[in-house]
Amino acid sequence: MLREKGEKGFTLIELLIVIAIIGILAAIAIPMFKTQLIKSRLTEVTNAMSNVASAVAAYGQETEGVSWPNCATKAQIQSSLGVSLGALGRISEMSVNVGSGNITATVANIDGSVDGSTLTLAPSMNADSSITWGWDGANSTIHSAYIPKR
Repeated sequence: MLREKGEKGFTLIELLIVIAIIGILAAIAIPMFKTQLIKSRLTEVTNAMSNVASAVAAYGQETEGVSWPNCATKAQIQSSLGVSLGALGRISEMSVNVGSGNITATVANIDGSVDGSTLTLAPSMNADSSITWGWDGANSTIHSAYIPKR
């Protein structure tokens, strides 16, 4: 269709198609953005858990693998292992299980869908007495989509 001189702009159909395309892209992008935002905020938690895991491994070497530290709170982790967690706002509580060595953190201030959930880092002893750490999906209450790859 040819436009006469002086007619400028878009037709209503063209505008509706653009709006529909933007709506479809937004419907796909917003949930993906939210997932990535939660994962990025969980980085603070996973980094802190890795620091505690290093301290637990050092404790295990000092005790020659006989026992795991008994740390039921963040304050006990600081006093027993020397890892301070008080300044981290995304962890409401963290503990080390004396029986299994599992490190469990309760997340906070991330997103309403994950706040109050727990993330668990579990040790496994190798034949050479080294420790391999892995995220324990069975003992974590956080959605599996947010558990980091190891």
